[in-house]
Amino acid sequence: MSIADERYVLLTTFRKDGSPVRTPVWIAPLSGGEACFTTSGDAGKVKRINRTPRVTLQPCDMRGRIKAGGTPSEGTARVVTGPDFAPVEKAVAKKYGIQYRLVVWSGTLTSFFKRTKTADAGIVITLG
Repeated sequence: MSIADERYVLLTTFRKDGSPVRTPVWIAPLSGGEACFTTSGDAGKVKRINRTPRVTLQPCDMRGRIKAGGTPSEGTARVVTGPDFAPVEKAVAKKYGIQYRLVVWSGTLTSFFKRTKTADAGIVITLG
């Protein structure tokens, strides 16, 4: 089973000083053996990935608790936006279906009231 087949993974990105930041995220497979997820373009993980593309992924639950026996996978991440975001959004929507659409809808509603951004960036991870 590929890490992209997991429902949730614990994404570890790294600050300037090298300290890890762990965040549970949805994950979906892309063609060519890559994995992806959507996020807001102004999220901290986007800033960290732009500085340091090295990431690790580990199977977890929705709260970020690592699954027993789950081993970390190393990878390199890149941020995609604009037309390059479309395949990422399509892959995540295909895997998570109505749940993804509900999250997008609630994010749009929240952004209207709180002036926050919705998912407008994708993270593509090359494993290995």
